[in-house]
Amino acid sequence: MVETTLSGASHHILTNDYASEWMGIEVLKLDDGHATIRMKLRQEMLNGFGMAHGGMIFAFGDTAFALACNPANPTPEEAATITVASGVDINFMKPAFEGQVITAVANRRASTGRRGLYDIQLYAADPADSPSKDAPGELIAEFRGRSRTISKK
Repeated sequence: MVETTLSGASHHILTNDYASEWMGIEVLKLDDGHATIRMKLRQEMLNGFGMAHGGMIFAFGDTAFALACNPANPTPEEAATITVASGVDINFMKPAFEGQVITAVANRRASTGRRGLYDIQLYAADPADSPSKDAPGELIAEFRGRSRTISKK
């Protein structure tokens, strides 16, 4: 499997991440403690009401969270660890629909020792609206993640 990439941005944790590949996630931007990703909502991502399944939105936010928590180019010391979720909350604000482009913007808010706190905003836009970094669409969900760095097994 090839890493999910766009515009030269890539992250090693996406190698062999079949869920992210299936979702069609594109990496737009990676920085220390930050990630911006996007995907297009497809029919198989919808619930019985014809809107994005909450689990799809959650999984998408969780991927942005993971990318923000783990360095794209880890040092040898960092490569001996992984950062995982210790808990998350999500608040769904508005529905999203088939064909819309979903963007997630993840940012580290705080970190101390092996713990971190991240906020991820999820937006939806119609493809004709050309979502951009500055105007990713309407807010559809707020995701807050708490992380813990552990030894890599």
